[in-house]
Amino acid sequence: MTNPENKQILQPAGWAAPRGYANGVAASGRQVFVAGQIGWNAQCEFESDDLVEQVRQTLANIKAVLAEADAGPEHVARMTWYLLDKREYVARGREIGAVYREVLGREYGIAMTAVQVAGLIEDRAKVEIEVTAIIPN
Repeated sequence: MTNPENKQILQPAGWAAPRGYANGVAASGRQVFVAGQIGWNAQCEFESDDLVEQVRQTLANIKAVLAEADAGPEHVARMTWYLLDKREYVARGREIGAVYREVLGREYGIAMTAVQVAGLIEDRAKVEIEVTAIIPN
């Protein structure tokens, strides 16, 4: 895991270590806010209705937006995942983890939240992810 000098992982003493995320992150620098991204391509077309493939495309979209700010996965401090089906998310966790590592690398120093929602604005979307990144000054 890359840990830029501007990021401090917050792990209270005595707490079990989280798997795949951080309980909290303190960071300083230029803030980058990435709007909720979904699993469609640059032409706003879905190539798959499969959750894992939509996660792959969503993460690639996030990475592309971050690059516009000269940022990368190592600068991400917070992610919020909105999912239509928490059971599918949990059942396919290994696949989602593999896709996450493939696209973003082993960036686990990120405060994450995942929630199940009743629906997303785009009917074919199964996941939407928003990100806050902090780039060192």
